Amino acid sequence: MEIKARGLTFDVYEGGPADGDPVLLLHGFPQDHREFDPILPRLHAAGLRTYALDQRGYSSGARPDAVSAYRITEPLADAVAVLDALDIESAHVIGHDWGAQIGWLLAATHPARVRTLTAISVPHPKALQLALRVRPTQRARFAYTLLFRSPIAERTLLAGGGAVLKGMLRPIGDRARLYVDAMRTDPARLTGGLNWYRALSGADLGGARVITVPTTYIWPDHDPVVGRTAALRTRDWVEADFQLVVLRGVSHWAPEQAPESVADCALARIRPA
Repeated sequence: MEIKARGLTFDVYEGGPADGDPVLLLHGFPQDHREFDPILPRLHAAGLRTYALDQRGYSSGARPDAVSAYRITEPLADAVAVLDALDIESAHVIGHDWGAQIGWLLAATHPARVRTLTAISVPHPKALQLALRVRPTQRARFAYTLLFRSPIAERTLLAGGGAVLKGMLRPIGDRARLYVDAMRTDPARLTGGLNWYRALSGADLGGARVITVPTTYIWPDHDPVVGRTAALRTRDWVEADFQLVVLRGVSHWAPEQAPESVADCALARIRPA
């Protein structure tokens, strides 16, 4: 369905029992709402109502031209506005990659809107900032962002039939084609996704205060982007029930590479025993 919010039109994919507790799913780059498809059957079987949002830059009706329109504060405001438009007072939030970043900020700045948080791959922003300051290896892991912020990023990522994108997404096998084909067919989608990187400022993450809602952070230990320090120090920023789950042998793309494990973690957080 289409949701109008903040002068934009977002594509939101709903499923599960109409009277189920709401779950907002927030995807990352270069994916879209489909990255959560492998875990949705488990969520629906548990009686949950899911809302998977194609975020700013991915929904065709939500692609402002200005790079400044992709500052992290904007998709954060989008998430709140979409909940308002859906008449959802509060929801369980599951986010991966950039979607996890939005989840952390949403829980920090609008805790009344978040029942629980399950953040996948990307740790609390303050823990990540710490690791970037003290661990050269973490800074090296983020070297790819220099390309993503550059004016040649689109040409580089789409060259050779999207070879670089396919290489990034190799751990999810044939599902990589979903996202590569979408961006080759609609290059504006790729630009929208890259603009999140181009607009990012450390100052914009200042709103990532201490989290006071029940939280699970899922860290795949073969993630080339996030190292151990950032993962372990995330605990410092949660003053609520917290669990760090380490997925052994799993890469950054956990929702599609290890969907059963991700679903187990999300359900354990949403419906604790």
